Amino acid sequence: MSQVLHTPPQPPAPADALDLAELAARHGLAVSGARPALPEYVRQLWARRHFITAFATAKLTAQYSQAKLGQVWQVMTPLLNAAVYYFIFGVLLGTKQGVPDYVPFLVTGVFVWTFTQSSIMAGTRAISGNLGLVRALHFPRAALPISFCLQQLQQLLFSMAALFVILLCFGVPVSASWLLVLPALLLQFGFNAGVSMLMARWGAQTPDIAQLMPFVLRTWMYVSGVMWSIAATLKNSHLPDWAMTALQCNPAAVYIDLMRFALIDSFHANQLPPHVWAVATGWSLLFGIGGFIYFWKAEETYGRG
Repeated sequence: MSQVLHTPPQPPAPADALDLAELAARHGLAVSGARPALPEYVRQLWARRHFITAFATAKLTAQYSQAKLGQVWQVMTPLLNAAVYYFIFGVLLGTKQGVPDYVPFLVTGVFVWTFTQSSIMAGTRAISGNLGLVRALHFPRAALPISFCLQQLQQLLFSMAALFVILLCFGVPVSASWLLVLPALLLQFGFNAGVSMLMARWGAQTPDIAQLMPFVLRTWMYVSGVMWSIAATLKNSHLPDWAMTALQCNPAAVYIDLMRFALIDSFHANQLPPHVWAVATGWSLLFGIGGFIYFWKAEETYGRG
């Protein structure tokens, strides 16, 4: 009796052997949280511009909602900082020597520096401090650091009213150069937003960076001429030319000096570094575009884990 051997039926091809990408595309499916192409990401971000503006305004309104003086602190905080710096640096250390209109010089530096400092600190916590929002809703994550930077710009604009009053009280006349404030702030906003996005990615990956940043920013403030004139203080120093140029061309000092040049008539063009507008534009484009692309590359990782 012959024994008939039957070939067992072959199992169906495993699922991973199928072209799943083609199948998903055929039915209009996409990977959840996948990073879109850069042009599409920009389009999505632009489509949510009203959300970015409203979110920034809401955060600004809520910032001092528990304080009795409310929004007055938006102006009082940088003014009190300026008063402390005036006493320590201007009076005790004598940095006001050789600096005409020292009070307007100092207050302008403090206000402009506060814009950069607050934008970077807010950007560092933009993702790690808003994980509930990031995990609950689908939107371009760059909207968060940009909105926090916009919030700080709005706060600076409130403070500028007090700055103009201070300038007038100390005899600084109104001039056409005050219009230069607008391009200077625009360039500074581009720089701040780029650094904020860079720090937002680092802060999302390593939350401890938020604890380190105050020390980094404090050091940066001291070398940026916020409370002292780089040109006046170091003109008789033995620093090499490259070090002097590096101090004058660091982005914080560039934007501070541009604002002083625009607002204070005793702050002359010879106190600015060479090609200052080109340098300011370069910093803004380098960090604005570079920080945006760097942040976008990690889009799908935010809120995971």
